[in-house]
Amino acid sequence: MIYLDNAATTPVRREALEALWPHFGPNFGNPSSHHEVGEAAAATLLEARRSVARSLHCRPGEVTFTSGGTESDNLAIKGISLGAPRGRHIVTTPIEHEAVLESCDYLRRLHGFEITLLPVDANGRVDPAALARALRPDTTLVSVHYANNEVGTVQPLVELAAIAHTIGVPFHTDAVQAGGWLDLDVSTLGVDALSLSGHKLGAPPGIGAVFLRGRLPIEPLLHGGGQERGKRSGTENVAGAVALAVALRLTAEERADAAMRTSLLRDQFVTTILRETPTARLTGHPTERLPGTASFVFPGTSGEAVLLELEQRGIVCSSGSACAAGSSEPSHVLTAMGWPADVAQTAVRFTLGAGTTAAEATEAAASVRAAVAAVASLGA
Repeated sequence: MIYLDNAATTPVRREALEALWPHFGPNFGNPSSHHEVGEAAAATLLEARRSVARSLHCRPGEVTFTSGGTESDNLAIKGISLGAPRGRHIVTTPIEHEAVLESCDYLRRLHGFEITLLPVDANGRVDPAALARALRPDTTLVSVHYANNEVGTVQPLVELAAIAHTIGVPFHTDAVQAGGWLDLDVSTLGVDALSLSGHKLGAPPGIGAVFLRGRLPIEPLLHGGGQERGKRSGTENVAGAVALAVALRLTAEERADAAMRTSLLRDQFVTTILRETPTARLTGHPTERLPGTASFVFPGTSGEAVLLELEQRGIVCSSGSACAAGSSEPSHVLTAMGWPADVAQTAVRFTLGAGTTAAEATEAAASVRAAVAAVASLGA
């Protein structure tokens, strides 16, 4: 098997597994308990929080642990918008992850917010000038992802955040896909909130984090024991937090070399497919894209049929977001970028990981050519 679906989830790193294991055994305490076992767990959780803060270049108190990227997005968007809103207007894009779009829709339906969706170009990029035009005195939040989960396009985040700040609007970014590849220094990025998910970084599923700038009033989603400084009630996942901290630290240390090597491998993979599979069309920005992401449409075929052919050949990939798996609707990302619905339904996404080898990429590219040809011959 050649695994090229790292945008869906990544293997758990051995270092993260070794770090979390004791917290399922002898170090099992509840960090809210006021005895020796609980206080040891609280100390461990604090060190994990400090480690994540160092990776993000923020204060430990600005890190809130969650159950993953979806909760992080929900907490940032709903929490900021309901915490001390300037008004009832949010600006986002039509190509965000469902966790962002549905959080905004919830605020529209139940709290009377107006949502402005910024247009994107054919490569999936937001025009900063469009954001400047969309801002209003009652805008309470801008949420634009760092990099797209389907096509890998990277947004001009620093410029977008700076524009929002010209009139004092907080800026949130979903960095779930970017976390393994791009700089996460929140002071450099200029963002006020940033969402992460552990299982995209080599930690296990069920743990995430969100950076929330200290000055922001936050309305919590979960109420109860007041954990996480009142932002997220519920007994903390100490083992998961430890694993996330380790995975994030190692990712930061390895990021530059891994991104360079994987980008070169991705470019070779893309070039081979475009040369040897005549119907293939690359989606997303040709250069401003995540190092591991190569997504295509294959007009005249069926994306699902191509996926099945590839899996029979030992290539594991996807048609887009794992969170939308099983949907018969065309990708909302591709249609927003201008692709016709029938073409959008032929999409296949390949996401290489830091451990993907040149031999695997070569074999996968050859399998793509064979799979598309096989599907086309059947008139699929």
